[in-house]
Amino acid sequence: MINHVWGLLTHPSQELQQIKREGESVQHLYAHHLLLMAAIPVICAFIGTTQVGWYFGDGQVIKLTIFTALYSAVIFYALILAAVALMGRVIYWMARRYESRPSWQSCTLFAGYTATPLFLAGMVALYPAIWLCLLVGIIALCYAGYLMYIGIPTFLNIDRREGFIFSGSTFAIGVLVLELLLGLTVLLWGYGSRLL
Repeated sequence: MINHVWGLLTHPSQELQQIKREGESVQHLYAHHLLLMAAIPVICAFIGTTQVGWYFGDGQVIKLTIFTALYSAVIFYALILAAVALMGRVIYWMARRYESRPSWQSCTLFAGYTATPLFLAGMVALYPAIWLCLLVGIIALCYAGYLMYIGIPTFLNIDRREGFIFSGSTFAIGVLVLELLLGLTVLLWGYGSRLL
């Protein structure tokens, strides 16, 4: 797992080819990559919101109780795992018109590995300052888009020109799914802070 993470950061094109050659199952992806990587933003947000608190710049710091943060973290974790599965399904649905017709398994693997920068960006939630989370999140989102752009022709057997169009569409849908996930998370944390 760590090898793939490091490879996606240092030599992404070759790493995506290696991941494709391995022919990993969706169960293996979840067991050896997603369950661990999705825990990064969840654990960091749990620590950040209970120990440091959200700072909004007006001197007010909002902290969550351990209980509120724990149940919110469990729901957040489930939403992250579901979002990856949803993106795999969306990619599979969008790729059905291509001759290569990539499998649902390939599409889900692709979605899981291209989300890696977003999982790593979750470390910034240890110090939950809005400006910092936004900056790191935008950088991670751009890198995930780059992984999508270079990986679609290789991973899904779609030619590079069509891959550009496909990756743009997929990226747009991915951003919508991410916004939905973030919106639900804000609602969870907001609801939790009112329970204090």
